[in-house]
Amino acid sequence: MTAMPLTKKQVENIFNHLRNNRSDFFFEHVADDVSWTVMGTHPLAGVYHGKHDFQSHTFERLGKLLKDGVMLETTNLLLDGDTAAVEMKSLSTAKNGVPFHNTYCWIVRFRDGMIVEVRAYLDSALVQKLVEENEVPGR
Repeated sequence: MTAMPLTKKQVENIFNHLRNNRSDFFFEHVADDVSWTVMGTHPLAGVYHGKHDFQSHTFERLGKLLKDGVMLETTNLLLDGDTAAVEMKSLSTAKNGVPFHNTYCWIVRFRDGMIVEVRAYLDSALVQKLVEENEVPGR
């Protein structure tokens, strides 16, 4: 039995959870052994092996720097087979009250409806500034 082809609507539904800081629902669609690469030269950049590794080093860390956590809105989505290019913008505000206007492009590969690989591109300078201005050393 072959799997049903991935649809744009399915991908939109998965990513819409990030808009209202409902990343828990988004991560239900991420494989435990996901390979997640965050491009750039900022403190969150790197290759993460597994969902927990990625969440603890990025989303949880960002959650401490942003007033209402990580909130991303999809602005464009392209789908080709099992791979989606998802453009997003941040709707978040930093703890210091400054809007965090980052933009993202995630290249996401799916297998059987689950996200198994991500390459995330974003503005490194904005992440660096967010960390420098909002992170309390030692926490």
